Amino acid sequence: MNIAAGAETNNGRLADKPVILQMAELARFPYRSIGDRFEVIRYWQIDEPNAMLARDGAKVRGMIAAGSQRIDDVILDKLPNLEVIANIGVGYDRLDIEAVARRGIIATNTPDVLTEEVADLTVGLLIATVRRMPQAERHIRDGRWAKSPFPNSPSLRGRSVGIVGLGRIGKAVARRLQGFEVSEICYCGRTRQADVPYRHFKDIREMAAHISVLILTLPGGPETKGLVDADVLAKLGSDGIIVNVARGAVIEKDALIAALRDGAILAAGLDVFWNEPEVPQELLALDNVVLLPHVGSASQKTRAEMIELLQDNLFAWFEGRGPLTPVAETPWQGGNGE
Repeated sequence: MNIAAGAETNNGRLADKPVILQMAELARFPYRSIGDRFEVIRYWQIDEPNAMLARDGAKVRGMIAAGSQRIDDVILDKLPNLEVIANIGVGYDRLDIEAVARRGIIATNTPDVLTEEVADLTVGLLIATVRRMPQAERHIRDGRWAKSPFPNSPSLRGRSVGIVGLGRIGKAVARRLQGFEVSEICYCGRTRQADVPYRHFKDIREMAAHISVLILTLPGGPETKGLVDADVLAKLGSDGIIVNVARGAVIEKDALIAALRDGAILAAGLDVFWNEPEVPQELLALDNVVLLPHVGSASQKTRAEMIELLQDNLFAWFEGRGPLTPVAETPWQGGNGE
């Protein structure tokens, strides 16, 4: 695959209409139409996608990666002229990134624009989980307040917090927590980061034994699947709280359900799940878990900025300017496109 950027331009507009394969609907993303710039094939609306790919796959030069469809050799083999994949979100574990890079295809994501929004929600989810805010609201709605006061909740004060995934979002979460009188902020990673004032742990088990709040903001994918297992949860302990805004698969599902049910940990706040939008019935039946429908970045402002950046990556590529936010694993040699 030749990774030199695509079409000739005419007064800043594309001289042709490259064919873009959009993998899933982006109904929650308020975005402007791209129909005047690209010919869009809506993969999720096609009754026989394999037949479509066999017939039209060679026409496809770009892709919008969204939803749960895995982008791997099975699909990529049918797209011999694919040049660029614009992924919605920071995480791109829906892509088999090795297969993408091996073909010389560029992948982009949407970093930075969602950092602060996700960090806000992460801290909000932590507070809601610790202070049992949804449970307290249900106490009112169910008419129970007149009969009995709501029980006192645990407190965030004095707790030690460990973050797994001290990237942009993890650092933004840590900055916010500094104002909440937690006793200590730690992080887990392979190497100690320069100019980071927090205590570093190489091993998640060692950190889990030291803290009472575990926050997950790390990337998904095979390397992190099942990272939080029964042993990690046991070391977190019966006063421990876990908050996951990363990917559902970074926690072993059965281990988490058992830990919450049996009191091995105190509570959990989850914005992500293992087979979204399905949520295990066992979690729905528990009172010590706060559940959100994967809304970490779901403000109108942030979602608009995410789709804007996704589209700008496609526009820049096909106007010959290169990708704006390429992911590290794909072989772009032209800088950042600026």
